Amino acid sequence: MANLYERWVLPHVINCACASKPIRYQRRKIVPRASGRVLELGVGGGLNLAFYDPARVTSVTGVDPSDGLRRKALAAPRPDGLRVDVHDGTAEALPFDDDAFDEVVCTFTLCSVASPAAALAEARRVLKRGGTFWFSEHGLSPDAEVRRWQQRLEPFWKPIAGGCHLTRPVGASIVAAGFDLVEHEHMYLPGTPRALGWAEWGRARPT
Repeated sequence: MANLYERWVLPHVINCACASKPIRYQRRKIVPRASGRVLELGVGGGLNLAFYDPARVTSVTGVDPSDGLRRKALAAPRPDGLRVDVHDGTAEALPFDDDAFDEVVCTFTLCSVASPAAALAEARRVLKRGGTFWFSEHGLSPDAEVRRWQQRLEPFWKPIAGGCHLTRPVGASIVAAGFDLVEHEHMYLPGTPRALGWAEWGRARPT
């Protein structure tokens, strides 16, 4: 039953949740600024594709382990002239050469990968020297009371939300993976329960 849910139901659940108005607004803060040859970790249903600027971006290469979400990504709206490729794979073991991309985009992905540290190490590996890592994620709140609720909810939340974790630190994980935070902003997403809505976004570069 879990496999049927993950294959046929979960992609729709994730796509609907990740298309909410607050999350769309967060995507708009990051994605239009990407340029050059871009890799998107966890391309999911392709919700970011509409926000890329084809005048700035040479190509967008997406990777995702979900067959259902990859199908959605291939059919997702995008600007005319935007070149998009979608690959089967995980963020922790990218099927690309070292120094292959000018920039990496990662939105609402680190919460659900098996290993954020491995995913960030792979992002660093495939980035060209001086490349940019763009991120917009949700994760561990700085407020003690909210963190306690996140810890209580996470065991129930993960099975229905595709392994999404509520208690993973965002900025600290990026720094620990060997990046400098060039820009780093954060807030609670409006209209979202605080336990689900602590958001961090910005850009980083390999140290």
